This record gives sequence, C-alpha cells and structure tokens, in this order.
Amino acid sequence: MPNRLADQTSPYLLQHADNPVNWYPWDDDAFQRARDDDRPVLLSIGYSACHWCHVMERESFQDPETARLMNDLFVNVKVDREERPDVDSIYMTAVQTMTGHGGWPLTVFLTPDGAPFYGGTYFPPEPRHGLPSFRQLLVAIDGAYRQRRDEVDESAAGLRDALVNSTRLHAPVDELEPEILDQAYQGLAKAYDHEHGGFGGAPKFPQPVVLEFLLRHYVRTGNEDALGMTTHALDAMARGGIHDHLGGGFHRYAVDVHWLVPHFEKMLYDNALLARVYLHAFQATGRPDLRRVAQEVLDYVLREMTSPEGAFYSAQDADSEGVEGKFYVWTPDEIDSALGPEDARLFQRYYGVTAAGNFEGRNILHVQRDLETVAADAGVSVEELEAALRRSRDALYQARSSRVWPALDDKVLTAWNAMMLQAFATAARVLDHDRYREAASRNAEFLLRQLRPDGQLSRTWRSGVASIDGFLEDHALLGDALLTLYEATFDPRWVREARAIGDTILARFRDADDGAFYDTAADSQQLVVRPRHVDDNPTPAGNSAATLFFLRLSVYTGEQRYEDVARHVLTSMAGLLRRAPLAFGHLLAALEYHLASPQEIVIVGEPGAADTRALLDVVRETYRPNTVLALSPTGSPEPGEAAGDGVAELIPLLADRRPIDGRATAWVCHRFACRQPVTGADELRAELAAP
Repeated sequence: MPNRLADQTSPYLLQHADNPVNWYPWDDDAFQRARDDDRPVLLSIGYSACHWCHVMERESFQDPETARLMNDLFVNVKVDREERPDVDSIYMTAVQTMTGHGGWPLTVFLTPDGAPFYGGTYFPPEPRHGLPSFRQLLVAIDGAYRQRRDEVDESAAGLRDALVNSTRLHAPVDELEPEILDQAYQGLAKAYDHEHGGFGGAPKFPQPVVLEFLLRHYVRTGNEDALGMTTHALDAMARGGIHDHLGGGFHRYAVDVHWLVPHFEKMLYDNALLARVYLHAFQATGRPDLRRVAQEVLDYVLREMTSPEGAFYSAQDADSEGVEGKFYVWTPDEIDSALGPEDARLFQRYYGVTAAGNFEGRNILHVQRDLETVAADAGVSVEELEAALRRSRDALYQARSSRVWPALDDKVLTAWNAMMLQAFATAARVLDHDRYREAASRNAEFLLRQLRPDGQLSRTWRSGVASIDGFLEDHALLGDALLTLYEATFDPRWVREARAIGDTILARFRDADDGAFYDTAADSQQLVVRPRHVDDNPTPAGNSAATLFFLRLSVYTGEQRYEDVARHVLTSMAGLLRRAPLAFGHLLAALEYHLASPQEIVIVGEPGAADTRALLDVVRETYRPNTVLALSPTGSPEPGEAAGDGVAELIPLLADRRPIDGRATAWVCHRFACRQPVTGADELRAELAAP
C-alpha cells in the first residue's frame, strides 16, 4: 500500500512511495507526530540519479524487517535534496561537523524540534568496513534517545550552535584589491593536476566555475598559464569517459584521476556550466573543437532533456536495469554487429575499445590518441577517419537507443533551468545561432509563466504543478540568465523582468545585519537555523550568483544601489577567497568583474541588417567577460518626439543614442562616459582594445 509520498511530485520521492516504510515528506505533520509520540525523526536525503541512494533503498527501505524497526522507533522523513537545498544544506553541514565527511544518501537523526544529534551517509544491511548494519544503528539510536537523553540533548545543542556559526560571515576587508585575485590564482595553480587536468585526485569533478575564473584571470592579466590550465582540463574531460562520445553531454564526475570511469548520472547543471565554459574557451582560443563539444552538450539537452513546453529536465540516472553504466558501455562484438568491419576497426582504435575492456569486462569509450596518430597507425587519411567516426557515432547512438534507457528525473528546477537557459543564451550570442536563441527564449517564457505567474517564484514544477517557494539561487541565477538572454535577443522585457527579480531578492533575502543574503526568504518556513550556503560547489552559491547578477544589473539600470549591495557581499567574503579559492570560483568571477570596471557597448541599428551584424560580430569574436551589451533598433527619439516605450528609462545606456548618417553606430563607454561613436567594424575593434 503506498505511503504518504504517493502524493508528491518529485520523481525521487515517488520512487519510495511503495516502500513499507511509513515515510513522511518534509512537512509540519511529521514533526508534530514526533512531538506527540516523543520519537526522534529519521531524516533520509537523496536524489533520483544517486546510485547509492538506490542501493540503500533496495537493501533497507524495501526490507520488511528494517521497515518495521523504522516505523516502530522513528518518524521517517524522506527529502529530495534537489527540491529542498535548504534542508540538505543544514543537515549536510551537521553530518560533516560530526564525521568530517558527507554525501548521499544522507542519514540524519533529529530531535522532534528538528535539531540533529547523530548522522552519516550510507549504512549497509550487514556490518562491514567498520560500519554497523543499518538495523543495528536504528536500535542503538533508539536506545540512546530513551536511556541517555541528556547526551542526545547535549549533542543536539552543540550541533545547533555549530550550524548557527556556519551561517556567520567573517569580518569584511577594507578594500577590494586585485591582489586578492592574484593570491586565489596562485592557490589554484598549486592545486592543479598538471598531468591529468583538473583539480585534486579521485574522485574528480569538472569544476566549471573555477575554470571560468581562470579564463577571466587570463583576460585580465594575459597569464597564458591560466588559459593553458583551462584548455588542458577541458581537453582531458572531452577525451575521457566522463564525456558521452555518442550522445553528447557529460556525466557527473570520474571515479579515477584519468577522467576515464564516470559516475554515470548526467545532471542538468553540470552540462549547463560546462557548455558555457567550453563556449568561452572557444572564444578565447578560436579552437573549433571546443565549440563542437559545447554544441554537442546543447544538442544533447535539446534532444533528451527538454520538455515539449521548453522546460529542461533535471537528470538522467546512472543505472539501467539495475546496473550502473550498462546503457553506456560496449563490447567489441556489439560494435562489430552495428558497424561494417572497416568502420568498426577504425572506431575501436580511436575510442580505445579492447577485448578485455576497461570497466567490468566492457568498454567505456575514450580517446587516448589524436586523429592524426590513429589515422597514420590505421593506414587511412585523417579525412577518411573523421568520416568513419561520424558514421559510426550515429549508428551506435541509434543502436544504443534500443537499450533500456536510464530513468529520467523530469522535474523542472528553476535554478538549474536558469543555468541551462544562460548556456543557450550564451551560445546564441557567441555563435549567432537561432535554434539556441529560440530554446533560451522558450525556456524563459516557460519559467516566468509557470513558475512565476503572479510574481512569486517557485522552486520546482512537474506535471503542471509548481511548488516550494523559490530560494536565493533560483532568483539570482534566473535574474542573471535573463540579462544574458537580453544580450542574445535585445528584447528589453528580459531586463525588466530581471530588475523585478533583483528587487525581490533585496526585499526578501537580504540580511539586515550584515548585508549579505540568506538562502531562504524571510517569510519562508522556519528551520532549525536559517541557512546560508556560501561555497560554489558544484553550482554557484546563492550569494555568489546574486553578487554577479547585481553587478551586471547595476550597469544596465545605472542604479548604484545594486552595485553597493554586491560590493558589500564581496568585502564580507573576501577572506574566504584567499583561503579556499577552489570553493569560490563564481564569487572570484564576480570580483574579477567588479575590479575590471566593465565596458559598456551600445549599438544602434537594426539587428538583422548587415552593418549592425558586422558590429555585433566584432563584439563576439573574442572572449570579453567584463562587458555589457545593449542595442536599440531605432535609437533615442529626436527632441520633441514621443518618448516611446520607456526603454531608455529602463536601460539608460540607450538614452540619447542616434545612428550616424543612417548607419549602424556603436559606442564604447565606461560608467556612462562614452568615447566617440564609430560605424565601422575595424573602428569598433580598435575602441574595444583601447585602454
């Protein structure tokens, strides 16, 4: 008989709706039941694409004896961490404080008022590797709660204090100096894996926000090593098994240092952030292979992760038929049967396929040698090899499509959609690609219509139902994405919507005492503490996203108050940037943007006209992270003419701009002080290069 999770919309919660466990969703009823019965709460947090979450469900939550213990001794609460990042952040911090590490599934025991007193991650059904069995743990926690309540209360009080302290920011610095960025870069250079690419050892995560900072640092300083680290990491990931060479997109992370064996789930946010950094690296280098990888990511999302309404789904599972990675791996015989003998020979040489395999007797596709080397070794031309690989990838993708697909988490999350919206808008601007521009615009329309219909932004949507109040990251990432969409479409509506979102952030999320932001709105559900998650891992934290968003919004609107808010966050967190740069890539990018004092590029001209396109081509021909771009098709009205639709009031950069001699005209400005207008591409290029 289904439990209370049957009424939820989260695919992860619905996966547990038929467990014999008497699950509650996170709500007041669960905690009232705990208070009434004087029972601790067993909180289990996971997500749909989490392999070990599925394992623990099969081993424990589907087991009748384990479920009986859980139901007799605890009030059991199941949470989708992707829907409730606030709850996840609080209790992950608690478990990390207790044990020194964290992960999912997250298993936490709480007092009836929500204070944690014990926790961990995965617990096996039988004792092993120094861990008690899950059933042993349940009995021990119940015994402690009944017989040693003073110890439980003491632990809960200490953890509550630790959680409160974790939300406090450090003393602000007096001045924001480039030296902060230089120190952060030096820390990243020391942490970089110069042999395999990326940062740290196994498991190895892509870290796209850190790579974005390195690209920005290269632009500011001209440091070729910063660019070299970025492209080295991107190349290593593109060649590795973490990259889906047939379907496009990237898996979550690699379990080894070589980027070969992935944890096979695919997350929307990873692919959004990676698509952007590959696009920006293409702009910085002109290398078409980097552009190709970015386009493969975006095309994968349009093909497999986009709803008919234009929303983006959240994730694809690591498992199919109960086996991790089964959908993605190959034997030589399977490749031979799908391809002709010559194409199979070339494909297997290029993608490292062997009879022994590299993953449980099968093969994860990866690239060890470049095209020229493989072509010479195989006795064919590079052009012949490229053609064979294209044919083979298409044929094997079709063959793979007949397999049992990994489960799809089709819920729509505002923050994750905003990151992918920004990736498509970036591609539309960088590549001048109408298909990507349409995807970005459709997604923005969907989010504003379905998740913000009355001005109140929701976190999640599924099957026509929007739910859960939006968090800081939802607001900030959507606002910033809408500014990027304006630069791809020049529809002023997107700036207007972004400004409204910015004002909502200031009204509902700002801390009146320290000027930074909380993750939850002041009028949201009260938790054991009001969370403030500050590190950018794996996605930009709400504070970091809001900081860069407000810096950009200030330039568009001319309103100093937005810049003042962003500067306050930067001064409050500058000390963290020096000490732990790997954890603050997006905030470092915001500081780079602020200290660069962005260029303002204004163009007056019809967007589709050849002279306007020539000017826009100059703007997009290289990576210019510290710019804003505004365009008016008609320019400001002449004296005595009607004021029009108020675009110049919304975007003051467009005020008093009129074309010269009927030609598309551009201005390069700094804090609204502009140099002489130009009408030619070479002239604009020179203005942009000028100090």
